[in-house]
Amino acid sequence: MKIALLGYGKMGIAIEKVAMAKRHEIVYKVNHGNSYDFMPVSLKNVDVAIDFSMPTAAVDNILKCFEARVPIVIGTTGWYDQFDEISNRCISEGQSMVYSSNFSVGVNLFYKLNKILASMMHHFDTYDVMIEEVHHTAKQDHPSGTALTLAKQIMEEFPHKKQIKDRLIFDKNLPAQSTKGNELLIESYREGDVTGLHKVKYESLIDTIEITHDAKSRYGFAKGALMAAEWIIGKKGIYTMDEILNLDEIIKK
Repeated sequence: MKIALLGYGKMGIAIEKVAMAKRHEIVYKVNHGNSYDFMPVSLKNVDVAIDFSMPTAAVDNILKCFEARVPIVIGTTGWYDQFDEISNRCISEGQSMVYSSNFSVGVNLFYKLNKILASMMHHFDTYDVMIEEVHHTAKQDHPSGTALTLAKQIMEEFPHKKQIKDRLIFDKNLPAQSTKGNELLIESYREGDVTGLHKVKYESLIDTIEITHDAKSRYGFAKGALMAAEWIIGKKGIYTMDEILNLDEIIKK
């Protein structure tokens, strides 16, 4: 499989290592130095593109892949305000894309646990819920795409939670943040070179229930993105990791 890496930062490097270990070939890379040269014709020898770029570049990268009729796997977040436009174009033009706020298999299992737990906890009004996410200081968007996905799942089960309250924190010693009853608090910490830590906490006056996903390295994300790239070849339409992992069928069994 011949791959284009759209974004060659830490994630791009991790994907390259995983792909080469599986005997795939990286035939094109886009980074800060050559991004102005990236055109649809640049993808003429490419089977699939994997995008871990920047929120400001993602939509342009997607559209260039559509023009070149190259399937794209999109791990970049922060562009979802344009999702409907991209989705409509993908369907109408017969294009191919996989998108996810997180391609880690473990995180997608975590999403399922979050949905199941939320469906149980909304019956007990003595608990309030919040999300905590921790990432490296170079991460530009907040809350993380993963945290927003977790929040969306929770708010589907807690209809009184009408809006997200995002708090960006660089100092863990800051006092706790109060919220209104209709707000879902997401505390976004930025420190060191943390790969990614997400917690969902349900707290009452007598106890706390918590689920956590702690990414030990970027290779979990890289392996999931490569899995998606292998899977999308020959398919048309818009997909997520749900279709690739088929978790609903696993749960039924």
